[in-house]
Amino acid sequence: MKPPSDFEKIIDRKRYNVKTATLLTGNDFWDGHNFERSGRNTFLYRTPGGAYFQVTLTQWQGERDSLIPLTQDEAIELYEHLSENRATFEEAFPGVKVTDA
Repeated sequence: MKPPSDFEKIIDRKRYNVKTATLLTGNDFWDGHNFERSGRNTFLYRTPGGAYFQVTLTQWQGERDSLIPLTQDEAIELYEHLSENRATFEEAFPGVKVTDA
């Protein structure tokens, strides 16, 4: 599955829309056969207002695609686990300091 081109949801009177948000990362890498990861793909977005949200697309019968708002900490954790970054960490999380291990 490719990142969705048209997905919008209003949650707690806030509009989350992939058309106006920036795609930061996903797990939609090509493995030689397909883009799907066990029938699901996850994508992380940031809105123009700085809010983060996760979109999960599914191919499983009985499941629905979902959009979930995330805190910045939750978004960072998701970013660190997804493989196909479209933005650097610094671009995805402006102002968040990274230290050397």
